[in-house]
Amino acid sequence: MKFTLSWLKDHLETEADVQQIAEAMTMAGLEVEEVLDPAAKLAPFTVAKIVSAERHPNADRLQVCQVETVDGMKEIVCGAPNARAGLTTIYAPIGAYVPGLGMTLVEKPVRGVVSNGMLCSASELELSDESDGIQELPPEIPVGTPVAGLFGAEPVIDFEVTPNRPDWLGVAGIARDLAAASVGKLKHFDIAVVRGAFPSPISVRLEAPEMCPVFAGRVIRGVKNGPSPAWLQKRLTAIGLRSINRLVDVTNLIAYDRARPLHVYDVAKLSGTEIVVRAGQVLAATGEHEHLIALDSKTYAASAADCVIADAGGERPIGLGGVMGGESTGCDETTTDVFLESAWFDPLVIAQTGRALGIHSDAQYRFARGVDPVSVTPGLELATRLILDLCGGEPSDIVFVGEPPASPAPFAFDPAYVKRLSGMDLDDDRIGTILGQLGFLVQAAPTGQSEPWLVTPPSWRRDVEGPADLVEEVARIEGFDSLPDTPLPEATRPAGGVLSPRQARVRTARRALAALGYAEAVTWSFTKQSTAALFGGGDDRLVLENPIAADLDCMRSSALPNLVQAAARNAARGFADAALFEIGPIYLGDGPADQRTVIAGLVAPHAARHWAGVGEDALFTLKGDLTTLLEEIGAPVASLQLVQGQNRDWWHPGRSARLQLGPKNVMVEFGELHPRVLKSLDADGPMLAFEIVLDNVPEPRGKSGKARGTADLSALMPLTRDFAFVVEDAKPVGDLVRAATGADKALIADVRVFDVYRGKGVDDGFKSVALEVVIQPREATLTEAEIEALTAKVVGAVEKQGGRLRA
Repeated sequence: MKFTLSWLKDHLETEADVQQIAEAMTMAGLEVEEVLDPAAKLAPFTVAKIVSAERHPNADRLQVCQVETVDGMKEIVCGAPNARAGLTTIYAPIGAYVPGLGMTLVEKPVRGVVSNGMLCSASELELSDESDGIQELPPEIPVGTPVAGLFGAEPVIDFEVTPNRPDWLGVAGIARDLAAASVGKLKHFDIAVVRGAFPSPISVRLEAPEMCPVFAGRVIRGVKNGPSPAWLQKRLTAIGLRSINRLVDVTNLIAYDRARPLHVYDVAKLSGTEIVVRAGQVLAATGEHEHLIALDSKTYAASAADCVIADAGGERPIGLGGVMGGESTGCDETTTDVFLESAWFDPLVIAQTGRALGIHSDAQYRFARGVDPVSVTPGLELATRLILDLCGGEPSDIVFVGEPPASPAPFAFDPAYVKRLSGMDLDDDRIGTILGQLGFLVQAAPTGQSEPWLVTPPSWRRDVEGPADLVEEVARIEGFDSLPDTPLPEATRPAGGVLSPRQARVRTARRALAALGYAEAVTWSFTKQSTAALFGGGDDRLVLENPIAADLDCMRSSALPNLVQAAARNAARGFADAALFEIGPIYLGDGPADQRTVIAGLVAPHAARHWAGVGEDALFTLKGDLTTLLEEIGAPVASLQLVQGQNRDWWHPGRSARLQLGPKNVMVEFGELHPRVLKSLDADGPMLAFEIVLDNVPEPRGKSGKARGTADLSALMPLTRDFAFVVEDAKPVGDLVRAATGADKALIADVRVFDVYRGKGVDDGFKSVALEVVIQPREATLTEAEIEALTAKVVGAVEKQGGRLRA
């Protein structure tokens, strides 16, 4: 929405300049987008006079002019046909930016003659759409006069209108709010009734009152249409509207001035004497929706959801009600008799029509947000007066059909609610004054009585429905900068810290997984019952009675199905190589004790194609990430048992395992998800995942809020010894690693598997596992005897696990 300061002053007595107006609008809740100042754009341009004009020596259509300018005499090359001696025009110096051409003037020769500037037309300065040559000005204007002052260029305020405030789509509504904010005094104008001289020859029939509850109009005969006067053209052009003719410009002016859209029909182009307001129809002959060529020269198909204005007994569509008129009945210079329409259309219908047909006219924009129903007749009277003043003519009586929607109902309001809700300590008189200036009817209780007020919103404020809305209005007009800034009372900090041990673990896990390259997903705690059944859930006890969606009807028994579906959605959009995690609840039953908190992670290794493929590296990488995460949250990693072959159906057999502290405390399940499960979820494999039951992870010992101790680093160099043990093929390698590590916890710093061999030299059903043992001396360098003794301990510990030192 745009308007100029002079336009605002038609409704508001104020001495404020444009910047003060913009500031006051911002403080009153109107979001100012920009203040456009065309005077700044025209600042380089001044009045000049051509002293002489001679034909260019090298071009027939160019003239070399000697021009008297504010900078002295200048030689300027000009190609305009009206350039002549004695002409007063507009001068642009070298370095000026010409907005109509989108260029900055530089000194350069034109056909061998250097032009020291430019003589401009009105279109080149964006003062008009067309021009036949350079601008001709009255000869009495002195040379050097700034052009901005001659054309009355003034700043334009552009602001954003919120959907709940359609009254701001008229300058009068903006003036009303600014007057309430003490920026000036609102001017009140009584719209005079224009008496009809004859009965209207055009009648109106409402067939769709649910779309158009009320319709008013009148005929004005004997009008003389043509270009609008300069003041009207200037007002519309300043806000970016193109002047069309007097009749159309009047309707555009009132739409922006009073937020009241109107439309004029050429009576000579109407078929019949009746206008019918109805819903769009399907043509019986073709079975297609009826079509309308609108004023924008585009053809639109009107469905039953659209409001149509028709003539010829309701057969021919001549407009889309509240959206745009038809080309067939548009007004032009030959128009002598018009039918002026002022109606009220249902906002929802107009909004849907605009979206369905892609039309965003000024009328559609206003009706979709809700035009004041009470403005139907006043808007018609105001437009009639302007048309008579500008075009002459004789008006008929008004045709009024239908019943406007009821005005907003009054409700009780306690002025003390302002302080209780906003903190502003205002007198009742000030509150009543603000509401009264905004157009609310306030009926206060008699003096000495504490009963609440009865407040009736005005017809143009249908967004106000209760006391809280009135508090917002009072706070907005008083100024949001007046809101008290009383700080909240300080909350006592818990002695043990803000986070519980569980919360601290969750935060640590979240940061650790993010550092490993996983992206956090936040999904529903629900899933589809059939999906939950794939992951051991789907119990009827966990089915919701009133789900928010058909595919979210069951509490989830695992976080993995939601992560699988999230990865599949990413893959469908071109991001197949996903790494996701989620920390949240799962439900194993319908009791409070059946809820668990899990940390779930999923990797979909779909990187760019490579000859090496995915292989087993992805699974080992996942296990490495899992181990890192468990160490970060303080899980007893060294004590965990790796168990294979006991995972549940959704895991791939032979490519999955579990980590546990004994058979009764399964902490983690991890591995590759079964292809059958992925296919059921429409996801492409492979996908690898893990799920940690946080409730089963014991709290770390000796870390109850204490800071980490100093690093225990030895000054001696470590040494390594390699061992190769033959064990049964089914024996987990992790058991050997734990046994070797426990042989001497003081000296053995690490044990790593660097080779697993099956083949020649190793019996069938067995494998050779190569271990590298890192020995870290503490107090002194180890002797050969001490190393041999330690080696024997390692061999003995592994032999207890079924390992045999390979020869």
